[in-house]
Amino acid sequence: MNRLTNNANGTTAKKRNSILASNPVMRRLNKVNEYDVTNAATYGGITAKTVYFLLFTIVGIVLQLILAKTFATGEEFTVNIKGFEVTMYITEAIALGVSVIAAIVFQLLAFFAKATTPVTGALYCITQGYFISFLIFKVLAGMEYLGALALAITMVIILVMALLYTKGVIRVTKKFKAIMLTLFVTVIAVTLLTLICSFIPFTRPIVQAIRGNLVFSIGFSVIFIIIAALFLICDFDTIEHVVNDKLPKKYEWQAAFGLAFTVIWLYLKVLDIIITIAGSKK
Repeated sequence: MNRLTNNANGTTAKKRNSILASNPVMRRLNKVNEYDVTNAATYGGITAKTVYFLLFTIVGIVLQLILAKTFATGEEFTVNIKGFEVTMYITEAIALGVSVIAAIVFQLLAFFAKATTPVTGALYCITQGYFISFLIFKVLAGMEYLGALALAITMVIILVMALLYTKGVIRVTKKFKAIMLTLFVTVIAVTLLTLICSFIPFTRPIVQAIRGNLVFSIGFSVIFIIIAALFLICDFDTIEHVVNDKLPKKYEWQAAFGLAFTVIWLYLKVLDIIITIAGSKK
């Protein structure tokens, strides 16, 4: 529901509040009541900080490549990842698991402890870069160019969604938010149901058959990509609110991390569908 709030100039600013405005960072920004006309957030500041976070993703990629050589000792084992037979070392697998856990921790800290966002957001991006590097250089070994293809597709999606938003083709209305909520809840429900059924002996073979179905895997990935793209629209809308309603400059960090979070999520979903298709051909 929209509500009106007076800003520091006494002008009227429109505040948006919904169940699923976008990711948690952006939802919190939609509820901010602070204003600072002398040191307000700007599009340039948010853009620079978004680039700052994304550069740390590259740091994570480089870190994984360095540590992969360090961990290339000890016991090995082979695991099938979406059709790719991947040989890993125990230490390498432990490091990957630690990075996944760290990503969850840093993500939550960046979301809810806003004072730590410049640091915890950067650390989150490093962990995601580490995971992305594993997928590209370990799972897709010999086909690393597919990582670049995923990046190109992600950039095209971002540009298209930005254009649709700036031209007013897609607007963040109650109906738009309802569609997002329906998609999001449906995917979460299906994911949880699949997870539960995978532990039940009677339904486990069914779950395995579904997971092994190429059409289902691609379809599910496409839905995630659509949701991530819609999140971008909501992120753009929230950033516009942060700038136009003159929120203090400190909120640039949260707006930037929220956008970086969505961009990385989108890239991972695009990369996932590419790996699924490439794995099916192998």
